[in-house]
Amino acid sequence: MNLKDEYKSKLITLEEALDNVKSNYEVVVGLAGAEPVGFLSKLHEIKDKVKDVSIVTCLNMNDYKFTSDPSMKGHFINETWFYSPLTRKAHSYGTTTFIPNHLHLSATKRLSYKKPNIFIASASPMDKHGYFSISLSVTYERDYIEKADIVILEINENLPRTFGDTSVHIREIDFFYEHHGEVPELPVIEPSEKDMLIGNYIAELVEDGCTIQLGIGGIPNAVAKALMNKKDLGIHTEMITEGMVDLYEAGVINNSRKTLHKNKMIGTFALGTKRLYDFIDNNVGVELRRGAYTNDPYVIGQNYKMVSINTTLQVDITGQCASESIGFRQYSGSGGQADTGIGAQNSPEGKSIIALYSSAKKDTLSTIVPFLNLGAAVTYSRNDVDYVVTEYGVAALRGRSIKERVENLIAIAHPNFREELRREAEKNMIW
Repeated sequence: MNLKDEYKSKLITLEEALDNVKSNYEVVVGLAGAEPVGFLSKLHEIKDKVKDVSIVTCLNMNDYKFTSDPSMKGHFINETWFYSPLTRKAHSYGTTTFIPNHLHLSATKRLSYKKPNIFIASASPMDKHGYFSISLSVTYERDYIEKADIVILEINENLPRTFGDTSVHIREIDFFYEHHGEVPELPVIEPSEKDMLIGNYIAELVEDGCTIQLGIGGIPNAVAKALMNKKDLGIHTEMITEGMVDLYEAGVINNSRKTLHKNKMIGTFALGTKRLYDFIDNNVGVELRRGAYTNDPYVIGQNYKMVSINTTLQVDITGQCASESIGFRQYSGSGGQADTGIGAQNSPEGKSIIALYSSAKKDTLSTIVPFLNLGAAVTYSRNDVDYVVTEYGVAALRGRSIKERVENLIAIAHPNFREELRREAEKNMIW
């Protein structure tokens, strides 16, 4: 059978794709920009035909009725590796729950527990050799293509074609349907004055020739702006971002001094605006690799002068970081924070940096605390933090005793809370 005939034989409608979903099935979908928008947008329409269907996602980009409508409880449960604002809202309905994980082990651990009935993700159209590109994520997608009973692709001509582990041959796919909708985008957050203060402090810790990892949000965007005077930076990151495009176009990022995958940006997924997607489209200088590889701390540590830059919600005065929950309430996810931070420490002259605002709720609440909130998940161990940065400066923790850590962290806390933190440290003998 030639490729055109094989394509026709496997081409189905969106409605036929939905018909594959049965009660008690586990359906795993692509991450963020790789999520099958058409499929998820119509999933709620089969509600009365199914019960107890697990939809496994990561960083939902759209407000899908299958999880945001309380009446879906008992029909679908959205089990997710990372909460977005949309899943946070749905949590109170009992239609979503969190899967604790380190990103590089997310697929491995889930697959050791349960084999998926269906895997579905978005992909760019087939080329003349029979290959599709999963395009925007191979965090866990490749692993699931190899293990699922049924593999379905949502073909979208608007997706970029990317390189690395993203290529999938038609023989690996059971069915596909065409849905040429808008690709999910993440708007660029313009850094605030406070973000820029933090960004500038972090930039002082980044030397020319470093390989860096950045996340999303105002602080990482500020870091990208603050790095504009650096030279010969490289990228080995979980997420390819818009700020990296800015640095590349300015000549700051050229990947020329990388010791692993020289001359290439390495990530496991990309998320941003159309500008970012146009940049990575058919760009052999950008490779997306499986999360099990890209985020493996051993692999990350092979980059010379690797710098991991992440954010947290709350840090105690010994250095423990609660980055994914506010008390017992799940807010985001572990993601690759520990992966990249530990990897950076394994790197020759590498650094692990955590950033946060010193206060919240209009300076009425300190984010540097004697003890993490009741129920807070410790996303990142105090053993693995080299530097903590706020708008008030840099606290060096690497190799420091508890007494030294307490002093250094109080020094970068908001001035309104420094005396209280000292009293609590003394009262509770945190030294």
